[in-house]
Amino acid sequence: MSMAVVGMIAGMALGFAGYFGGFGAFLLVAALGAIGFVVGRFLEGDLDFGDFFRTRDDRRDRRP
Repeated sequence: MSMAVVGMIAGMALGFAGYFGGFGAFLLVAALGAIGFVVGRFLEGDLDFGDFFRTRDDRRDRRP
């Protein structure tokens, strides 16, 4: 599935949540979508759990 299709589906979900549930539902769907995105990237191996807790100095040391 292309990223354009995924973006369209996410936009439609946010639109439906905003229309039927109001702004609070829109924010809830957006927050849960962001959490799901991070969890999905973590499970695919594209994201390391330690990336959230490294300091800037540690990140600079890893660059070539």
